[in-house]
Amino acid sequence: MSIVKTGSAIYKSLGKKGEASVSTETPALKDHPYGFTSRFEGGKGTNPEELLAAAHAACFTMALSFALEGEGYKEGDLKTDVSIFLDEDGDGFRISRSKLSLTANVKGIDEKEFDRIAHETKLACPVSKLFNADIELEYTLNVA
Repeated sequence: MSIVKTGSAIYKSLGKKGEASVSTETPALKDHPYGFTSRFEGGKGTNPEELLAAAHAACFTMALSFALEGEGYKEGDLKTDVSIFLDEDGDGFRISRSKLSLTANVKGIDEKEFDRIAHETKLACPVSKLFNADIELEYTLNVA
C-alpha cells in the first residue's frame, strides 16, 4: 500500500526573472510565490530548501513522538528546528546536510535511552531516508 501526497509548481518565464508559485494538495500552500530571489537572495516567498526543512522537522518530530510512546513514555513535548545546507557542487548545487536541532521534555526518561531512541528515529524517519545527505542531530533533553 502506498500513501500518495502531491504538490505542484509553476514557473512563468525563465531563469532569474521567472515568476513562480508552489502549491500542495491541502490548502497549506496555494500558489505561494517562490523563485530565484527567495532562494538565493533573501527575497519574498518560499524556496525548496525551507520546504524540505519544514518537512524534515515535521516527519522527525512525529516519528520521535511515536517512538517514545512505543517505548512506554506517556508525557512530553518535542520541538525540532531543521537547517538544510545547499552547497555549490560543480556547476550546480546539492543539499549536503540536514541538521536537526531538538528540544525535548520527556517525563521519566534517562539521557542514554533518549539518545538511543532519538538517533534510531533520525535514521528511520521517511524524510531522512529520502535525503542523500548527512543528517545531524543535536538535542537538549529536559527530564520532567
